[in-house]
Amino acid sequence: MTTASPPETLPPESRPPEPPPQSRLPRTLWSQTLRDGRRPLIGWTVGTALAGAMYASFYPQVGGAMGDLTDSLPDGLKQAFNMEDLSSAAGYLGSTPFGVVIPLLVLFHGAATGARAIAGDEESGFLDLLLAHPMGRVRLVLHRYGALATGSAAIAAAVLLMMLAIRSPAELTTVSAAEFAAQCLGLALLGAFFGALAVCIGCFVGRRGLVFGVTAAVGVVSYALNAFGPQIGLGWTRALSPFHYYAGGEPLKHGFQWADAGVLALGCAVLVALGAWAFRRRDIGT
Repeated sequence: MTTASPPETLPPESRPPEPPPQSRLPRTLWSQTLRDGRRPLIGWTVGTALAGAMYASFYPQVGGAMGDLTDSLPDGLKQAFNMEDLSSAAGYLGSTPFGVVIPLLVLFHGAATGARAIAGDEESGFLDLLLAHPMGRVRLVLHRYGALATGSAAIAAAVLLMMLAIRSPAELTTVSAAEFAAQCLGLALLGAFFGALAVCIGCFVGRRGLVFGVTAAVGVVSYALNAFGPQIGLGWTRALSPFHYYAGGEPLKHGFQWADAGVLALGCAVLVALGAWAFRRRDIGT
């Protein structure tokens, strides 16, 4: 009986063909997207948490003093900037840290990451490589957005942990851990909403700079409408602003606002679905 020679001992023309190299596409594009964007995400997470902690830690020094200083301000201005109760921990946190600094950072994270998700890959030509694999366009959009939403949740979780860490030293104990968690849930959904908006716009136009600019502009305008709409006779516009559903129910005072959270989550789902629908039906730029 003769035995077959191992492939390495056969002449080159007699060797069986080598199997094609395995695809470099990971098991899930979601995990690969997180891996590729881990450095920017770490930067956004650490920076946002530290910025929030810095402003929150000022409460013992400036909380009461600012409350006295704002007594002479017009009621409309105090209402616009949520400065009606700066003497309390919840009122102070709801004005500058969770009212301006942290949500605007989360807004720009969502806009930047969402602009890169589809439009950035399209401009760089990487999108053609991704779609050459057996992956549908809808699945691509969902995985990209899933990674973005995970990043938004990570930022909110880091902010929550930081607030709990400084809660006693910064004299914020009148705000419970559950109330901090409620506010950070709204924060995660706010970032996910603007990320969904950026992904949706990117699915339509495929131009990263335009996507970021439009998303950031919508965010700033919606913030202004929520803050100043009632002062100019446009109070009804608050219902159109995601910032209203983020903090309008004052989670730092009243805990979880499930209806507001549901509105933001529904908005995310609608925007992603609309973007996926448009992305399936248009040609990809090269």
